[in-house]
Amino acid sequence: MRHHRYKVARHLTEVCLDNDSLDISQLLPSFSPFVSDDEGTPVLTMTVSQGSAPDFSHLEEIGQFDCGGANHGVYSTDDGCYAFEISLPEMNGGTLCCCMEANKDFSQCHATLTGNSLHEHQFGLNNAMMMAFAFATATMDTLLIHASVIRNDGYGYLFTAPSGTGKSTHTHLWYKHIPGSDLMNDDNPVVRIVGNECRIYGSPWSGKTPCYRNISAPVGAITRIEQSPVNEIERLKPIPAFATMLPAVSSMKWDRRVYNGVCDCIARLLTMTRIFLLRCRPDEEAARVCYNAIHVPTAQ
Repeated sequence: MRHHRYKVARHLTEVCLDNDSLDISQLLPSFSPFVSDDEGTPVLTMTVSQGSAPDFSHLEEIGQFDCGGANHGVYSTDDGCYAFEISLPEMNGGTLCCCMEANKDFSQCHATLTGNSLHEHQFGLNNAMMMAFAFATATMDTLLIHASVIRNDGYGYLFTAPSGTGKSTHTHLWYKHIPGSDLMNDDNPVVRIVGNECRIYGSPWSGKTPCYRNISAPVGAITRIEQSPVNEIERLKPIPAFATMLPAVSSMKWDRRVYNGVCDCIARLLTMTRIFLLRCRPDEEAARVCYNAIHVPTAQ
């Protein structure tokens, strides 16, 4: 058994390969910036093997979920543990790539790589790690958020929206037109409350944009984007802010431990940072309107 350790948002995770033919640098290349030699206790240990798909037919099916075009089947055992089937997007064949089995709190997981190609192994294990991390840390003031994040003058600004709405386009406009901006993550950053501070962390998961940076910054603001013929922005009050945040966070509504942890963390987050709604066009003016409204003055 070969053990590999990583630290994401200051959470230690471990991947254990039980097959000498598996190469961690090929399976999880986006994890290389997060390598850790910490000897502490991991919040998540993922054991990885290669073989045929386990039989989940005796388990209770919770549902089949569309995750960015890819199908994830979710099942539960009588004692509250979980099993997942992770498949490629239909446009790429819909092949079953990985089956993951997890204990109740996702601290111990096992991934069976069922695909036939390296791409299938990468896709399956990467998705298994992302879900396991989100659910293992859900009670630790940690949120895996579907967002694109730009850093400016030392603060991280998150932009959320359904896929295809223009998150990446808007952060690119900041990068192009707002001096002092750089991209932290383009799809799944991690927000964590540490002490009395809300911080944003880069992660090994960044969608179609290869931006895997082991960096962090205090959260400057979180903004939901909606397409509009005009550029305008407003700060949201607590209830609509909560409603804006909840669908952007990786969660399992049917699991009380995970869901309550997510809701509690969002509630705390709302006392520590500002949430905005930006209705905008994909142009330079939108970036400047947004920046002028949400940026944290460096004097503070």
